Amino acid sequence: MITHDLVILGTGPAGMAAATMALEHGITPVVIDEQPAAGGQIYRALERTPVRDRQILGEDYWSGESLIKGLKNPQIDYRPATTVWQLTRQREIGLLHDDKAEMICARHIILATGAMERPMPIPGWTLPGVMTAGSGQILLKSAGAVPQAPVVLAGCGPLLLLLATQYLRAGVEIAAILDTTPRNRYRAALKHVPGALRNASTLLKGVGLLRELRRAGVRHIKDVSALRAEGSGQLERVLWKQQGDDNWQTLETPTLLLHQGVIPNTQITRAVDCHHEWDEQQLAWRPRLDEWLGTDIPGIAVAGDGGGIVGAKAAAMQGQLAGLGAALALGKLTLENSTQRAQPIRKALARDTAIRPFLDVLYRPAKQWRLPDDDTLACRCEEVTGGEVRRMAEMGCRGPNQTKSFTRCGMGPCQGRMCGITVSELLADANQQSVEETGYYRLRPPFKPITLGQLAKAAEEG
Repeated sequence: MITHDLVILGTGPAGMAAATMALEHGITPVVIDEQPAAGGQIYRALERTPVRDRQILGEDYWSGESLIKGLKNPQIDYRPATTVWQLTRQREIGLLHDDKAEMICARHIILATGAMERPMPIPGWTLPGVMTAGSGQILLKSAGAVPQAPVVLAGCGPLLLLLATQYLRAGVEIAAILDTTPRNRYRAALKHVPGALRNASTLLKGVGLLRELRRAGVRHIKDVSALRAEGSGQLERVLWKQQGDDNWQTLETPTLLLHQGVIPNTQITRAVDCHHEWDEQQLAWRPRLDEWLGTDIPGIAVAGDGGGIVGAKAAAMQGQLAGLGAALALGKLTLENSTQRAQPIRKALARDTAIRPFLDVLYRPAKQWRLPDDDTLACRCEEVTGGEVRRMAEMGCRGPNQTKSFTRCGMGPCQGRMCGITVSELLADANQQSVEETGYYRLRPPFKPITLGQLAKAAEEG
C-alpha cells in the first residue's frame, strides 16, 4: 500500500486552499474528489458551466477561479472522479476510480467534505417537481438547466435569495418566495448586528439581493407557518398558511424548491468515530476540532463547512490553516513559524465569521420545519414516516440505532445522509431529551456503493 504525506478529500474552497498552502511548504498533496471537476458545491463546474454570462451566477461564484487555478499546479496529485468508500483510524483510504478499487495510506489527512442541505420534510416533499434549492443551483451551474416555470421557492436562508436572483437574471419566472423565517427571529438577531458589521460586505450583498427581487416585482410572502405540496403523481400546487391565519392559500406551480440552510457533512468523520458535538445554535452535529482543525484522531483534520458552517471565504481560510497544521505535523514547519504564519489568517477568519451569529439566529429553522408530522416521510429511502419514528420512541427506543434496527430507517442508499438529523431530533423531542443525549446513527464503510468484484480485484492487486 502506497503511503503519502498528505491526502486531502474534497476540492471545495477549503480543500483547494489547503492543497496550495501545503505545496508552499514542501508537501506534495494528493487531492481526491468524487466530482469530475474541482470547485465543490459553491464553485461547481466553474470551468465547464455553459452559463458564461457572469452576471447570472454573480461574481462570488467566479471568484473561485484563482483557487481552481492553484489546484492545476503539476506538483499536486489531483484525482477527480474518484470516490472514497472507506477511511480507517489508521488513515487507510479506500478509493474507486474507473471501476478500479485501491487502498492508499496517508501520514496526514484533511477532510474538506463541505456541507449538505438540511432536510425540509413537509407533506408532499417526495413528489416529482419538488427538490432542494441546492439541487436547482447544481443544475443551473453544471448544465445551464432551469426548472419548469413558474417556480416557487420556500424556506429560509441566504441560498434561497441567491438562487431566486440567479433564476431571475436567467429569465426564469418566479411565482413566489414563501419565507418561513419566524417573525421573532428578526428581533432576536438584532443584538448580533454590531458583530455582523465587521463583515459588512456580506450584509450589503444580502440587502442587494432583496432589493433586486423587490425591484423585479417578485412576490415575497413572509411569516409562512405551514406548507404542503400536492398533486396527482407530480407537483401541481403549493399550499401555505401565514402566521395568525388559519386559511390555506394556494398557488399552482410545477416546481417547488425547498431550503432551510445547510449543515456539516459529517458522514466520514462519524464513520471513523471522531468525537462530535451538537451545536445548538446551528442545530447540527460537528466534529470537535483543535486550533489547527485537528480531530481527536491523530493525523485527521477537518477544514471548511464539514467542521461547522462558516461560508466559502472562511472555508478557504480554514483550508490554509489546515495546510499549515499539516506542515507542522509533518515536520515542515516549527510551531513558532506556523503560529506566526497563521496569525493574519486567524484575524481575517475572525472578521469574516463575525456575521455567523447573526445569520445563525435569523435563519434558525423553526421546530415545525424540522420535525415532520406523523404522515410525512422522515426517511425517503425506506419510506419511514415521522409517526413510525415516534412510535419507536413510545416502545422505548432512546436513539437512532435502535430505531434503525426496527424500521430500517437510515439503511437505504443514502446511508442516513437525508434522514439522520431528522430522526435524531424526532427521537429527542419524543423522549424529551437533548439531541446530544439521543445521538446519531453508527456509520460504517463502505460510504458509497462498491461491488464485490471491485473489492476482490483490489485485494488481488494489493
